[in-house]
Amino acid sequence: MSPFFFISRLPIRVAGFRVLRTSLACVLSLCVLGTSRGLPAAAAVAVARQQKMEKSSPPATPEIDDDEVIKVSTTEVLLPVTVRDAAGRLVTTLERGDFQVWENGREQPLSDLRLRRVPVDVMLMVDASSSVASSLDDFRRAVDEFAARLAPDDRMSLLKFDDRVELLQDWTASRVQLRRSLKRVTPGMFTRFHDALYLAAREAFKDARRRHAVVVLTDGIDSGRGHATLEMALAALLEAGTSVYVISNTEIERARKRAELDTLQSEPLSTQRFNGLRIGDLRESLRVLDASERNLAGLTAATGGRLFKPQSFAALDSVYAEVAEELRHQYALYYMPLDKTRDGRFRRVEIKTSDPSLRLSARIGYFAPRS
Repeated sequence: MSPFFFISRLPIRVAGFRVLRTSLACVLSLCVLGTSRGLPAAAAVAVARQQKMEKSSPPATPEIDDDEVIKVSTTEVLLPVTVRDAAGRLVTTLERGDFQVWENGREQPLSDLRLRRVPVDVMLMVDASSSVASSLDDFRRAVDEFAARLAPDDRMSLLKFDDRVELLQDWTASRVQLRRSLKRVTPGMFTRFHDALYLAAREAFKDARRRHAVVVLTDGIDSGRGHATLEMALAALLEAGTSVYVISNTEIERARKRAELDTLQSEPLSTQRFNGLRIGDLRESLRVLDASERNLAGLTAATGGRLFKPQSFAALDSVYAEVAEELRHQYALYYMPLDKTRDGRFRRVEIKTSDPSLRLSARIGYFAPRS
């Protein structure tokens, strides 16, 4: 069984973190406030200011066919990139010469970039706390359709979290095995969201030859009963090279709470006074939902993923289908930095295209290997 089957039995080791928590808090803040094109560079500045960055330039690499599955060495940097046009449609016709990659402010020669097909490992996560529990059937149906849209060599795993973090299915390409594990998703209490992200990043994504992605259904509100913080989870995700796609039910919860609050506030003043505690709870809940959305926007932007906010659980099918299409049509850019220093430092990366109207999603940087 996976070493993170029960989080309550697994102490979290934090001594090896490469990025200061204050820096990562700035990353999240800048990711929320940044524009779509300036986002990766702006967010990475917060990390870069805390560290002394070393200059690098890449050597030449041999020609490889575009359709060959990537084999990443320990010195290669793999950057999954999603490109959309101004209308939000996926752009899949770009070639190597359409991209520019900058590392620590230094442009990497275009001749050292390739586009290849790279299989993906997708960790499917579900928040099994009370806010999602009533719609688990919608989740199961949407995930089954999601699996059908992946490539044959892509793999999936399934993890649920509530008051504990539980791996229900290890890596598999079998839809039959995934369906069986989906039946074991049962509702729980509380939400150890940060612990789930942290442990998945630290324990699950070990194969550097594959892309890494987390697709999670949650409102993102951590109960505070775990060990990890959002900054810790973000650092681990960046170190693992993992993109996070969040299907957030915050809009669904917001509509429900807003309707109840409006009803209570339309009552006579005497009734409002009687329900004062409930009115206060609803206002605080709405504030927490807003804060959670901002954090989720920062998390997904920093890791090169995306935040979805469906209006109802009935829309989960279309949202998961959209995530699958994005994963199938990502560009995989890689280069080999000249700097061979294995110091474990964070290196910020910015990617541009020849068409400034296009919108790019990619993680803000990577960690150099450590000896």
